[in-house]
Amino acid sequence: MDTLKLLSRSTGLRKSRHQAQHITPSSGRPAQPQPLQNAEDVAKTSKKRKRGDHGPSSLDDGLGGLDFFGDATNASSKTAKSMKSDGVEDGGNLEQDQTVSSVEHVVQTPTDEEVRATLKQHKLKVTWLNPTTSQAGPKRKVSFGDMRQRFTLSSRLAGNLDDQGYTAPTEVQMGALPLLLDTPERYLGSHGEDSEAVGNINLLTVAPTGSGKTLAFMIPLLHRVQTRRYGDGTVNKNTVSAIVLAPTKELVSQITNEGRKLAKGTGIKVTQMRRGMRLATSQAANGTTDSATVGQDLTVKADVLISTPGLLHSMLGEEQSPANDSLCNVRDLVLDEADVLLDPLFREQTLGVWNRLSNSKLSVSLWSATIGSNIEELAASTIRDWRSNLSSSDAEAEPEAPFIRLVVGLKDSAVPNVEHRLVYAATEQGKLMGLRQLLHPASTPQGSGAPLLPPFLIFTQTIERAVALHSELLYDIPAEAGGISRIAVLHADLSDTARDSVMTRFRKGEIWVLITTDLLSRGVDFRGVNGVVNYDIPTSSAAYVHRVGRTGRAGRKGGVAVTLYSKEDIPYLKHVANVVAMAQKQEGSSSKDSGLQQWLLDALPKVSKQEKQKLKKRGIESRTTRGKDDDPKAARRTRISSKPGFVRQAENNRKGAVLGSQRRAQAEAEAPSEAGDDSDFAGFD
Repeated sequence: MDTLKLLSRSTGLRKSRHQAQHITPSSGRPAQPQPLQNAEDVAKTSKKRKRGDHGPSSLDDGLGGLDFFGDATNASSKTAKSMKSDGVEDGGNLEQDQTVSSVEHVVQTPTDEEVRATLKQHKLKVTWLNPTTSQAGPKRKVSFGDMRQRFTLSSRLAGNLDDQGYTAPTEVQMGALPLLLDTPERYLGSHGEDSEAVGNINLLTVAPTGSGKTLAFMIPLLHRVQTRRYGDGTVNKNTVSAIVLAPTKELVSQITNEGRKLAKGTGIKVTQMRRGMRLATSQAANGTTDSATVGQDLTVKADVLISTPGLLHSMLGEEQSPANDSLCNVRDLVLDEADVLLDPLFREQTLGVWNRLSNSKLSVSLWSATIGSNIEELAASTIRDWRSNLSSSDAEAEPEAPFIRLVVGLKDSAVPNVEHRLVYAATEQGKLMGLRQLLHPASTPQGSGAPLLPPFLIFTQTIERAVALHSELLYDIPAEAGGISRIAVLHADLSDTARDSVMTRFRKGEIWVLITTDLLSRGVDFRGVNGVVNYDIPTSSAAYVHRVGRTGRAGRKGGVAVTLYSKEDIPYLKHVANVVAMAQKQEGSSSKDSGLQQWLLDALPKVSKQEKQKLKKRGIESRTTRGKDDDPKAARRTRISSKPGFVRQAENNRKGAVLGSQRRAQAEAEAPSEAGDDSDFAGFD
């Protein structure tokens, strides 16, 4: 019996039929790209309606909202008076709004005022990082329907976009595609004839998680490869012309699948680099191989190569001259999750691959949701050093290509369409109890927000804690609902076959709860994930942004992000609370609705720069193997177990007794062999 329902029969607190329905990311299609709102715009549109004021409802806003790439009938049917009452403020008058709603007018008659208004409205900020004489920026907007005419996109590639259901570009695609598909002469007007020698621009893009960055760099990549092969004939078939680097095997596999879908029927081969593979040389691609290379069964012929930096770097180190020859035609290098690839963990391997590319027309693009100023400076200095090394060996160096930064929305911020919660659990046992309450949404009290419905992800700090949490929750799902088959664990210690099996089952919906580490926190697209649980707090604000970004993909609403923290986490919680506060401000919601009060934000201690670096490298010390050795008492407090201390002590005593009996039995078995040396002694008379 529901006690709350029984006590509130006459108070009018019953939920209505519409309130009982919860919107989740897996319950609908991705939303159409809409202008990103800030707190001021939301505050203006969320004012209470006075009595007698017949303003628009939420349904009217959803049907008649400003959509740059959708059908223009809804937007054009509004009058100036209705648009003013809707509170739409896009920096222009009514005539300009009606013009923007039509794709044909935007493409044919662009003006500087429209460009500035569009960039400001969608929060697209384009900056030329190495300016020479002029400023760069997209002069026109783009849609998937007109790319074939504007950029001579092949009919097969455009047809693959239609087959995959891509109709309207997102903000990052709207800002990046004109830059990557347009000719470089537009940005190098003062270079004259030298502008024709430049391959393409160098681009650094910062866009929110789930905004479509993979499609934004894969479409230009395939277009360039196809143009170089069938247009000017500079690249032969199955010769590596583009390289995409990603930090994890799961992300590499995902990018490969998306690339193969777009390249279907175009003749372009997209290959995932695996262990034991060798790249074909330019002679092998032309069919002029010698007898020494014919017997290599693992030789791979690819146009677009996708790999992790460590795997490709090790392959380049094993084969010096053949590998160098096979990469001489590479003119495109894409770094997905560039902040991780240029982090000290992957920096040596990434720069090793980068410096092995010798084509003077190389174009580099970096993509991530969180790119700090240090990574940006490192990328710019690497491009300069690479060009200086190339110019020293080549007398006729190509002119420097422009390096452009594109920022979509607020930089280094979490997605605002996700409900963020910070839950204090005090101890490790409290965190486990809170997680079990999330597993049973029927017992969630009223007013605590949307329930966390499966499927969802649970992130832990270490592999050991992920395995321990999986063992603890293994039987929490009843057998009628699937039992232990509905929960799984994924980490780097598993084999490639096991990791692929878990990923496939989770995508099919066979697994409801997936416990993992930061292995799946970046880039992996799970479109139907309803929530994310941070069982252990992330080690940085960027880690929180990427973890939470696994839900709310492609603008879907209804995702829930829950962060459980204990006493040990309070000194390091400030960076997470700041990101949550920024996301709430961007959404325009109040702190009372999401559980983050201002007093909590003010009471949290500030984290020094040294502590931030230490936390990023090691995490919470008591939860690591090193922390267990330094402070065993603190390690016992952070152990994942719901058993009381006396129960664990009794189990340890039983294990000790069994171990002692085994040792005694082994000693008794070895005793006769030792006594055999004194067999001549017959005892006393």
